[in-house]
Amino acid sequence: MIAKKVFFAGRVQGVGFRYGTKQLAMGFDVVGTVRNLGDGRVELCAMGEVEEVEAFLQEIRDESNLSHHILECLEEEIPLSEMQDLKGFSITG
Repeated sequence: MIAKKVFFAGRVQGVGFRYGTKQLAMGFDVVGTVRNLGDGRVELCAMGEVEEVEAFLQEIRDESNLSHHILECLEEEIPLSEMQDLKGFSITG
């Protein structure tokens, strides 16, 4: 298991980015959250098996229609304990 926090910058607010991300998450065995930040970025947290999380993030960054909105992507691994109570994938803000 792995948990990651990812910050997406670019034209990622006001274009359906969070909703698109939630739709993509349904195709992967991941749990997590996605939310807008006050500085114009989007924060995504995802947890699951390494292969699932990596495939989910690659889909967002490289293969989906969301990818053309992203100018910068910063990933960091976070402790599993920060996400242990999550069920499913939701938009939180």
